[in-house]
Amino acid sequence: MAQVDEVLETLRALGKPENLAGMARFGINTSNTFGVTVTVLRGVAKRLGRDHALALKLWDTGVREARLLAAMTADPSAMTRRDMERWVCALDSWDVCDCCCMDLFRKTPFAWEKALAWSARKPEFVKRAGFALMATTTSYDKAAPDERFLALLPVIERESTDERNFVKKAVNWALRQIGKRNPALREAAVKTAAGLKKSESRSARWIGSDALRELRAADERAGNYTKPARSSRAFGSGSRPMKER
Repeated sequence: MAQVDEVLETLRALGKPENLAGMARFGINTSNTFGVTVTVLRGVAKRLGRDHALALKLWDTGVREARLLAAMTADPSAMTRRDMERWVCALDSWDVCDCCCMDLFRKTPFAWEKALAWSARKPEFVKRAGFALMATTTSYDKAAPDERFLALLPVIERESTDERNFVKKAVNWALRQIGKRNPALREAAVKTAAGLKKSESRSARWIGSDALRELRAADERAGNYTKPARSSRAFGSGSRPMKER
């Protein structure tokens, strides 16, 4: 088994400080970061293989790249509820949050339970993790019945008024992914999105409008939706159609 110090030295050597400014522009927390890209980290994770004991120790270092590696190398079947709570409460950046959900949390026996529980919590990245779990589980849990996803739509509506950027984007992500799972769920997701678009909340309106645009584009590609014709009204000869304001 590789030692934590050895892995940290490898990460430090792979780090590129010049990457930090670009990461920051994308909203990544660059404190305690070496500047290693996720693509490079996945190569390191492949060499390390599944190593749950090491993953737990890597997480405890607090280093961004070490935590991403921890999510990539931990054993989902060995994660406990206590481990997941400890990790989610330590999240401070959307990239680590999403990696934990995609590479690890969604594969645990507690994924559905935690998605619902975390979506109702106040801390920004705990709440984001709840919706990121919903989004990533749509493609992972192939056997889940539609009813499980339909039950998430009221939760999406409930939290759609949260104006925090990393929360509303995750709520939107969950809604879009549910709608992409199959035609029946897409119909339900479109209905939810249309309702949100009419909300008094700016965040909910954005979530609804963005989800509608993507889900209707998917329907259009499948031949199930036709865009309404643009108004031909014009002010004066040769002018462009008037835009709705």
